[in-house]
Amino acid sequence: MSDLRFLPSVDSLLNLEKTRQLIDKYSRPLTLEAVRDVLDNLRQEFLRDSQFANEGRLSVNEILSRVEGMLAQQLRPTLGVVLNATGVILHTNLGRAPLSEEAVRAMAEIAPGYSTLEFNLQTGKRGSRSIHAENLLVKLTNAEAALVVNNNAAAVLLALTALAKRRKVIISRTQLIEIGGGFRIPDVMKQSGARLIEVGTTNRVHLSDYEAELVNGPALLMRAHHSNFRLIGFTSEPSLAEMVEIARKYRIPLLEDLGSGAFLDTSQFGLAKEPMVQESIRSGVDLVCFSGDKLVGGPQAGIIVGKADLINRLKKHPLARAIRADKLCLSALSATLLHYLKGEALQKIPVWRMIAASYTETEGRANAWRDRLGMGTVLVSHSTIGGGSMPGEVLPTCVLALSPRKVNEFLTKLRRMNPPIIARVENDRVVFDPRTILTEQEDIFLQTLKLAWTGEE
Repeated sequence: MSDLRFLPSVDSLLNLEKTRQLIDKYSRPLTLEAVRDVLDNLRQEFLRDSQFANEGRLSVNEILSRVEGMLAQQLRPTLGVVLNATGVILHTNLGRAPLSEEAVRAMAEIAPGYSTLEFNLQTGKRGSRSIHAENLLVKLTNAEAALVVNNNAAAVLLALTALAKRRKVIISRTQLIEIGGGFRIPDVMKQSGARLIEVGTTNRVHLSDYEAELVNGPALLMRAHHSNFRLIGFTSEPSLAEMVEIARKYRIPLLEDLGSGAFLDTSQFGLAKEPMVQESIRSGVDLVCFSGDKLVGGPQAGIIVGKADLINRLKKHPLARAIRADKLCLSALSATLLHYLKGEALQKIPVWRMIAASYTETEGRANAWRDRLGMGTVLVSHSTIGGGSMPGEVLPTCVLALSPRKVNEFLTKLRRMNPPIIARVENDRVVFDPRTILTEQEDIFLQTLKLAWTGEE
């Protein structure tokens, strides 16, 4: 057996200046654990490999380098900033909507100290967190009341659980969609305890299909926006106005899941018209659910607006506590909603700035990138909305294209940069879309890209 006495003791390592620096940076318990782990690993290496035991002895500095590397690896944050050059505006894998400066500032003001999250300054007694953002949502949508939870799937789950548990909910087969991550509308509905009643076929549904089931006394009529796919060809669905009319006729609530939600008319940017929340409320829908971090452009949230009596039932349901939004979400959402009320969404909310950016603007930025870097080719391409929103809709754009010798290796190198750059591939070229690089990120983006390319070449 190899002689391991040459390995330094734990105590001797802890008394070194280099180790004390690690303790100051990472704490004594974590550094001690790492020292022990590195020494244990070395013992195992020496015992397995006699040649290494005789020839591969490490110096104290080399051992401490391993300790430092282990600490850095173990404690490196897994959630970090990336530069999104893909041209996908609501990139789910990259965190969806970037927040406005005002939304970030609102969170920063609330986060360090205490707040009025559930405290009423007028009475000096406990208040309700459900009031935060509610007045803004009511003013913006003209709904009677509103409630914010932690995401849209939770919003739908709460509405179905509170209003239709162990009762029938009617939905068209054309709307039994699957959203990102394998989550399916039917599965969410079943988790609520509601009894799912499917009507129509996969491509066509008629009012008569609904009426055949409405006579049996269901609790709810549900309508889900397709969001992430299009129904084309030999298809038909009742209009929203027809759905509202039939719900009123049978005196049951109509719940609409809009998915992305939108407060602005997307058709003004050359896109298909996305259903707007205000239009659903104006049409008479009883409850509308949608996301806060998609076309709204705010933090992750599920938003429910609609009739006050129904919203109040949701607020009082025990599930509402389990899925409630926290103070950071509510502060950021409130700041985002203010942009719409003040008529400044296109200037302040990053998602809408990206959507509104003209082809000429992207062309100018792409050409400026090429000139500053002294490399690349500017090409005509397209950007997408992403996030399960507006399938098939694209925005014309210009991209900077590079042609590395090994495309996949270059993409990997970009991901390993600090900060990482996420790009896409078109026709064996790596392309970078200005639409999704924020203007305040432009300098660091170009510096990082230049460093990556210099190493490539």
